[in-house]
Parts: sequence; C-alpha cells; structure tokens
Amino acid sequence: MSKEAYPLGASALDELFRASLKYRDRAYAPYSKFRVGAALLGADGQIFGGCNVENASYGAGICAERTAIVKAISEGQNKFLAVAVSSDVPSPTTSPCGICRQFLREFLSPKIPIYFISAEYQSIKSTPTWLETLDDEEAKKYIVKMTMEELLPNSFGPDNLGIKGPQ
Repeated sequence: MSKEAYPLGASALDELFRASLKYRDRAYAPYSKFRVGAALLGADGQIFGGCNVENASYGAGICAERTAIVKAISEGQNKFLAVAVSSDVPSPTTSPCGICRQFLREFLSPKIPIYFISAEYQSIKSTPTWLETLDDEEAKKYIVKMTMEELLPNSFGPDNLGIKGPQ
C-alpha cells in the first residue's frame, strides 16, 4: 500500500490498529454479542482506547468510539492524529453508528484518517513495515480508510454555532 495511505508511518498505525482490537476484546456485550473497540492516536503519541459497554437497560449502553473520546478528553487530550475502529465482523468491516459519527465530528478535524479494521487483521503476523508491502487490493481485505468528512458529509458541528471546536 502506498506511503500516502499511511502518513503516520506503518509501525505507528499497526500499533493503533492492534490497540483497537485489544479494546474490542474487552467489550462488555452480553446482549448483542457485537464487540467493538476504538483507539485514538493523540497528538502527543499516546493511544486512548475504548470498548462498547452494554446495559440491561439498552439505552444506557455506550459505544466504543464515544468511550475512547470521553477517556481521552477526561485525560486532557483533545487533539488527535488518527482513529481505528474494529469489531468481530470480517471483511468488509463495520463503521460507526450515527450518534458516534456525530460525537466524533465534535472532536475530530474533517481530514483526520479513520481506519476500520477487519477482525481478520488480528491473525496477520506483522513486522514494523508490513503495511507498506501490501498492495491496495490486499490491504482492503483488512483495512478501510476514510476521513471524518467522508464518514459524515455536510455535518453539523461547533463551527456551525460560531464556536471553534477542539480540533
């Protein structure tokens, strides 16, 4: 896959992708059995992660993406370089629900890369540069990349209210 696809470097992104899988494995999803993990790469290089946590009162549950953002914000990080989201779904992988897209929009710049990681990614034995050796078609089996703007086009955010958002 081209270096343009991974401007942050393959090694850093592999770490981010695997973190999202680690958080997915920690999900509490006894009702839906649908586990999701999310990892955000902060501007300082720190990774913040979260998983979905369900509740018997279904509306009280929270998604992985929102958990990760809340965790990062509560730790003082509000600038992000990339996001990875994973689930148990094989290729093609899943993407965030509508409320998570809007929640992410509040804190992410329109051009930030968001990577959706296939459950099959976990089985790959990686080396620091293995991502760079994949051609585009092979990589699409494991990774889908979008920007925040592509994920939620024509979105509503802080700027629509005359407020400068954290991004």
